[in-house]
Amino acid sequence: MPSPRRNVDARPLAASASSSSGGPGSPAHGGGGGGGRFEFQSLLSSRAPGLDPTCTRLRASESPVHRRGSFPLAGAGPSQAPPAPLPEEDRMDLNPSFLGIALRSLLAIDLWLSKKLGVCAGESSSWGSMRPLMKLLEISGHGIPWLLGTLYCLSRSDSWAGREVLMNLLFALLLDLLLVALIKGLVRRRRPAHNQMDMFVTLSVDKYSFPSGHATRAALVSRFILNHLVLAIPLRVLVVLWAFILGLSRVMLGRHNVTDVAFGFFLGYTQYSIVDYCWLSPHNAPVLFLLWNQQ
Repeated sequence: MPSPRRNVDARPLAASASSSSGGPGSPAHGGGGGGGRFEFQSLLSSRAPGLDPTCTRLRASESPVHRRGSFPLAGAGPSQAPPAPLPEEDRMDLNPSFLGIALRSLLAIDLWLSKKLGVCAGESSSWGSMRPLMKLLEISGHGIPWLLGTLYCLSRSDSWAGREVLMNLLFALLLDLLLVALIKGLVRRRRPAHNQMDMFVTLSVDKYSFPSGHATRAALVSRFILNHLVLAIPLRVLVVLWAFILGLSRVMLGRHNVTDVAFGFFLGYTQYSIVDYCWLSPHNAPVLFLLWNQQ
């Protein structure tokens, strides 16, 4: 059976009109259907000569699909390369580690608390009248008086037990100076901004603040005295108070931050353990004691 489209396209218009109007069983017998079909075909034939075939279909370049960029044209040039990634130092760390956040928070609290406690940092500070007393405490924890005092007592001692204790105290003080200078040179943390550089006998590494040498020496000497000298309870309490107040005075004078003093106490306490483990005696260091006796 031939299709209606072929019948419309292949046969002439007149034949189609005659067959549709006169043939049996055609739509003309059912009413005005044939006239409507004829008018539709006449309309198409009248518009066909002036109609541009390219306008009857959507251009590929004007297609919504191509305008959205979903399917690139076949004749288009090569696609642009993706931008180069940013260097590592220019990237923003949107997910910092918990350790980094904790360290930054601790540093901020340390700086804020150190500035609040620096009440004797200058003569115009709130506790500026206490500055001379704090500087006297500073001298009491300095390394030079302790070294000179230990050498003098060692030269005046006439007992083997006393010389042994003083020899190890001298070893502890020298170890403290060495370790503190080494750590300060490695860390190189600057002293607080409100500090006045009017300290007693400073060296090149004393411009750095971490750790506090006075705090390490206070913890080391106080533990050494409490373990090797027989003292009454009030004197033992005074030794502990001296060490604590000396460490606090370093913050009040503006010499150190709170963490410098806290780590100094820990380091001094640990240093005594090292000295006690390497305790010098006439049995394990006889040459050293013989040389000292000859002097």
